[in-house]
Amino acid sequence: MQVENYKIQELNEAGLSAHRRRFEYLASEISNAEGILQKLIDFQVAIPSWALGTGGTRFGRFGGGGEPRSLEEKIEDIGLLHKLNNSSGAISLHIPWDIPSNAANIKALAAQHGIRFDAMNSNTFQDQPNQKHSYKFGSMQHVDKAVRQQAIDHNIEVIKYGVELGSESLTVWLSDGSCFPGQLNFRKAFQNTLEGLQEVYAALPDDWKMFVEYKAFEPNFYSTTVGDWGQSFLYANKLGPKAFTLVDLGHHLPNANIEQIVALLLMEEKLGGFHFNDSKYGDDDLTVGSIKPYQLFLIFNELVEGMDARGMNHSTDLGWMIDASHNVKDPLEDLLQSVEAIMLAYAQALLVDREALNEAQQKNDVVRAQEILQQAFRTDVRPLVAEARLRAGAALQPLQVYRQLKVRENLVQERGLKTVATGL
Repeated sequence: MQVENYKIQELNEAGLSAHRRRFEYLASEISNAEGILQKLIDFQVAIPSWALGTGGTRFGRFGGGGEPRSLEEKIEDIGLLHKLNNSSGAISLHIPWDIPSNAANIKALAAQHGIRFDAMNSNTFQDQPNQKHSYKFGSMQHVDKAVRQQAIDHNIEVIKYGVELGSESLTVWLSDGSCFPGQLNFRKAFQNTLEGLQEVYAALPDDWKMFVEYKAFEPNFYSTTVGDWGQSFLYANKLGPKAFTLVDLGHHLPNANIEQIVALLLMEEKLGGFHFNDSKYGDDDLTVGSIKPYQLFLIFNELVEGMDARGMNHSTDLGWMIDASHNVKDPLEDLLQSVEAIMLAYAQALLVDREALNEAQQKNDVVRAQEILQQAFRTDVRPLVAEARLRAGAALQPLQVYRQLKVRENLVQERGLKTVATGL
């Protein structure tokens, strides 16, 4: 479905007067409103190709209709999201779920929608049809060298697809591990995995990055070979300067201090990027900011402080991506909500009075430090984020426009009620 610019502008007009009042009041309270607006306009969050269909739990999947049936339709859906919020200007592909049949045509289609290709994602956590060796007992950690080589070859193949599309990074998430004590030799599993990653790393183009993702548990519940940020950091250090740790917000044990992890990885210049989601218990893959919005703000607080300390470009020097599974929501509505939550947390972090916070920290003024952070967090920055969208030609209220235009109803009419997105 295509959304015409004039339709967005017409719907913006209805709320423009009220928006102007809210924005002008907020801007009068902010010392660097214009600078923050430009940062918000520049900031882009990649949408993963697998998030466009209805996901599922371990027990069932409840499709919603109108799901994209091909990579082309997935690009069209992300183009629609980007048209609405101007903050979804990248797609992250999963191979083999989304192998481009004609890379040149796919790249051209993405360009028509203002979309670039973010990190490529490999898959050695599932067995695919006609696959020679099974990953039941791991991929790069496997005791059988033939299985390890199959996983290595797959990742190198993913890099080749990415080169054709203009991507510049590879994300490797390994579900390797063990479910029972004694099943696995930890040191041998680590060494096998390192050797496999080294072969993949050697195949990276000079301008590419490798992101090593970690996860505390699932599908292996006793041990995971890349189980936490320390293990990922260890791999990244051993691999070389093009390897980085990737942080998925749901891939931690309960109550982990993710903001501290972020700060230390930035300090060591080994933070590569993020997979954004939210959770109550584990890797729940819930809408970003729906459960722990203050934690999301605190993470962005460390990001802004740490990136500024190193002179990094907020929009391009790290990889930003949503990674969530949807079962009870319209996936496109969920993505609009998630991007909005990310932009709000980012805007709030940009409001933090760094000089005052540093002074409070130096004086051990705990109360003052807390007040400074919560002042920024409690500021309603929605008019600021909406103004950034407006200036970029997008919708003041993307979710509202999505519903007013009956996007899901139109997609169901175009594609059918029983369509299932590839990979799901």
